[in-house]
Amino acid sequence: MVNGNLYIVSAPSGAGKTSLVKALVESTQNILTSISHTTRPMRPGEVNGRDYHFVGKNKFLSMEKDGDFAEYAEVFGNYYATSSRWLNEQLSEGTDIILEIDWQGAQQVKKLFPDSISIFILPPSRKTLLERLHTRGQDSKEIIQRRTQEAITEMSHYHEFDYLIINDDFRTALLELKSIINTPRLAMSQQKEKHASLINHLLE
Repeated sequence: MVNGNLYIVSAPSGAGKTSLVKALVESTQNILTSISHTTRPMRPGEVNGRDYHFVGKNKFLSMEKDGDFAEYAEVFGNYYATSSRWLNEQLSEGTDIILEIDWQGAQQVKKLFPDSISIFILPPSRKTLLERLHTRGQDSKEIIQRRTQEAITEMSHYHEFDYLIINDDFRTALLELKSIINTPRLAMSQQKEKHASLINHLLE
């Protein structure tokens, strides 16, 4: 069986990463988003095990100490992490996985999974970024200011990634994201193994 591909998708808050990834997964076969563990409180409408694995801080730190995570980071006082066991299980079964993580997490994952493919998403302008942060309606002015500063820090690491997408027109950005996902699926190494029986039959 052909192993799945691991994709890292990072972006500043307000760049539209979550919407793009959601649309990609809904319209593409054999790809899943990783469900992170987090210590942050559950928001209205969220479901444990679907949006995040919500755990207490002590349990999270215990899991991190035991080496259960491929990456982890502290963001605005809350911890987030990705299960390394789950990643390896899904990839070995041939499923492509998307990790929505920040640049720090991307660096950690790249060390454990050097063949992973990293993608960075930028907004078309600073004005658009600020408008998107303000129209969420969930955060206070203080949090928006903090997220703006964090977004600038996040964006400064764009050059560390393999691919860059500017999310100006959503449809165009989604097509570009799909192109990146499909490219390694068509690589000779994967196609040769996936279609071995057909190729053997054609060459008989």
